[in-house]
Amino acid sequence: MSCSAAWRAAVSAAVLMIILCSRLAEARVHPSHVGSLATRRRDNVPGGVGGCALAVEPFGYPCEEHEVTTVDGYILSLQRIPRGRHAGAVGAGAGLGQPVLLQHGVLVDGMTWLLSSPEESLAYILADRGFDVWIANTRGTRWSNRHVSLDISSKDYWDWSWDDLVVNDMPTMVDYVCTHTAQKPHFVGHSMGTLVALAALSEGRLVDKMKSAALLTPVAYLAHMTTPLGILLAKAFVGEVISVLGVAEFDPLAPAVTNLIKDLCRHPGTNCYDLLRDFTGKNYCLNNSAVDVFLDYEPQPTSTKTMVHLAQTYRDGVLSKYDYMWPNINEEKYGQPDPPAYNMSNIPAGFPLFLSYGGQDELADPADVGLLIGDLMGHDRGKITVQYLEQFAHADFVIGTCAKDYVYNDVISFFKRFN
Repeated sequence: MSCSAAWRAAVSAAVLMIILCSRLAEARVHPSHVGSLATRRRDNVPGGVGGCALAVEPFGYPCEEHEVTTVDGYILSLQRIPRGRHAGAVGAGAGLGQPVLLQHGVLVDGMTWLLSSPEESLAYILADRGFDVWIANTRGTRWSNRHVSLDISSKDYWDWSWDDLVVNDMPTMVDYVCTHTAQKPHFVGHSMGTLVALAALSEGRLVDKMKSAALLTPVAYLAHMTTPLGILLAKAFVGEVISVLGVAEFDPLAPAVTNLIKDLCRHPGTNCYDLLRDFTGKNYCLNNSAVDVFLDYEPQPTSTKTMVHLAQTYRDGVLSKYDYMWPNINEEKYGQPDPPAYNMSNIPAGFPLFLSYGGQDELADPADVGLLIGDLMGHDRGKITVQYLEQFAHADFVIGTCAKDYVYNDVISFFKRFN
């Protein structure tokens, strides 16, 4: 794309959004649910309180707070549940079980693994089954919002896309777990957590540092996404518009973004009384209390570049590195005018993979997961397990009340094959 063409695309996107908002101005909308979330999320987490004190220790589990710094200076938080609540005390680092690293998706943080009861949350279930559980928190989220030199309010702090999570965050956290446990961890990712893992594995990263990867709602393609708000955001080039306007942080609860969502909520086919449903699909086993707890602590911010990158993946139908739109910048970054693609078929055929996806998922659509499975056709048959749950949608895999019976028990059985 030429410089003039890229500029025309940005201007056209802005005009498109103005037209969209003006045409929807008279439509009926109920924005109170959107506007009330900011107060709820920020009032429910006292300053200085980490995930251990907030969520884990009240249930009687041992918990440790850890920090690690990436090569590019981001200070990341991990919570560690070294054993189950009924296990005997064990000296630090000695005699602990097989480590597992849990990686959340976009616009949430590690709390998503801790929001349900010990009988329903994967983190607690793993700990009670003898695993040494580590919970990752991506840069920019609640407990990973510091840098060695940059202030979180600066644009430079937010100058990253999910490519940087592939290169920096995930390898840093995996290395940290390996160092502190003297073992290779298993990995569990959800949503964008799977995208980061797949991209890393496709480039040969971490293949020799993890035992296996369980990918819940695996995302490598987004071309068939059917979530109404997600499509509106991607088609309208919302990320580019916000970026042009100078908003480097994409905080779903900030006025600029909530006002935008309120405008999009006026579009026919959206239902802003149920934003979770509108973004993720019709979930099978979420009850009202689970959703209420989720909305007490989430969503979390991310970088605008990450949202732009995801929109590019949807619009282009290809999983590539971040497209800077200007060929000369891409050339400077990548040595070529177009961003390089991630090739899923490059994932080593002998690396153990567990894929679980749902028929009602409107983000990780079954057709897109099918494309990923096609890329993995050359994988060793004994090293890949694919689970399809017709009734499940995106959020069922993390906060669904029935996820233990349908998914987590199978994940644990898979891990035990490769311990």
